[in-house]
Amino acid sequence: MTFEKPYVIISHIKAKQLHHSKIPISDGSIMEIVIWQLPYATEERQHGLKYRLNYSLPDGTCCVRYDNELNKGDHKHIGTNEQPYVFKSIEQLFTDFFSDIVANGGLLE
Repeated sequence: MTFEKPYVIISHIKAKQLHHSKIPISDGSIMEIVIWQLPYATEERQHGLKYRLNYSLPDGTCCVRYDNELNKGDHKHIGTNEQPYVFKSIEQLFTDFFSDIVANGGLLE
């Protein structure tokens, strides 16, 4: 079997979900956290994780979101402002997310 270049090898190894929680907050806001362990690290996701941490207001408006969507890398949204995020660890990701929620008027319970 020969391949014409460029060629792609498709892997069917699935990512493993490490965490998923959807937490209703007392004021009607919703906090949702989803973290996946990818089958292998990539140049864009060197930590080998795919994640989305979202805090939405009662009307569904995004207040704070951290994610690493494909072709965008690690970044965060504060309201409508999007900015790069430097991923250090899952623990730091949670700390930064919770801090931004409080700093932007959100509640944690």
